[in-house]
Amino acid sequence: MQIGMVGLGRMGGNMVRRLLKDGHDCVVFDVNQENVTALVKEGATGATSPDDLVSKLAKPRAIWLMLPAAITPKIARDFAAKLERGDAIIDGGNSYYRDAIDLAGEFAKNGIDYIDAGTSGGVWGLERGYSLMIGGAEDAVTRLDPIFASLAPGAGQNIANDPVTGTAPKGYLRCGPAGAGHFVKMVHNGIEYGVMAAYAEGLNILKSADAGMREREVDAETAPLATPQYYQFDIDLPAVTEVWRHGSVIGSWLLDLTAEALRGDPDLDGYDGRVSDSGEGRWTLQAAVETGVPAPVLSSALFERFSSRGEAEFSGKVLSAMRHAFGGHQEKTK
Repeated sequence: MQIGMVGLGRMGGNMVRRLLKDGHDCVVFDVNQENVTALVKEGATGATSPDDLVSKLAKPRAIWLMLPAAITPKIARDFAAKLERGDAIIDGGNSYYRDAIDLAGEFAKNGIDYIDAGTSGGVWGLERGYSLMIGGAEDAVTRLDPIFASLAPGAGQNIANDPVTGTAPKGYLRCGPAGAGHFVKMVHNGIEYGVMAAYAEGLNILKSADAGMREREVDAETAPLATPQYYQFDIDLPAVTEVWRHGSVIGSWLLDLTAEALRGDPDLDGYDGRVSDSGEGRWTLQAAVETGVPAPVLSSALFERFSSRGEAEFSGKVLSAMRHAFGGHQEKTK
């Protein structure tokens, strides 16, 4: 099947490679021409501009966007203006689900399908496949099934559709109408924040269960150990995360990646602990508030990311000031 791919970064480029491997015809465009040139050498058809890409696609055309959420609506509208009834635009980025709903309604007036395909797999997707959470008109999603099937983890495997969950065992699923795909992916990423935070907090407890190390690194007044005899451990975190990977109920791909990171850098000296967020966690909490659903774990995980970037520094100063004011406690120097 033929498809246009716009945005050839870490995920987009590897998605093209996976599609090429499965025999699809990919027409590719990126503002960085080097990315286009690299994929042309691997069998893709290069385009020099959005107009050139559209001209090289046979009708009905399908264009997949792998772009930052902030610019996706504009680029989608630019492409929609060049397309015709029966064509489709697929957004595989981490876009806001409400934008997908709005764009789908806007483009439907001209008979153009807008499909939101939440895509999970990261830099490992080329090898492992991409989990796809799809929203859009059923007939349009069905027409593009060969593309979704090739990108998904079940590509090349003889996996039958499940009577209840359909294509889900293959690693892709139409979750509902426009917006449903990005909504499911949004919550998926909110859960990801929580799982990552749980691993991080648990490993920090293990690392801190060494009374001797704490005496050297932690101020005794602010973090006393009343029973140091019960914290005489020097736990090998790389070994622990490795054993958890084998038969443990908390095993996961995230744990696999954590174990690998600790194996190469046990103290994680190569990282400064500043954790960014790309929006999905915030949108998930907004949905939780608006639907009245409690989400304390996900909210805590998001706010911890804010703290990691120094956003809690002033509140810490306020606490220090109050403590000094009411009790005369002197602030400890670092």
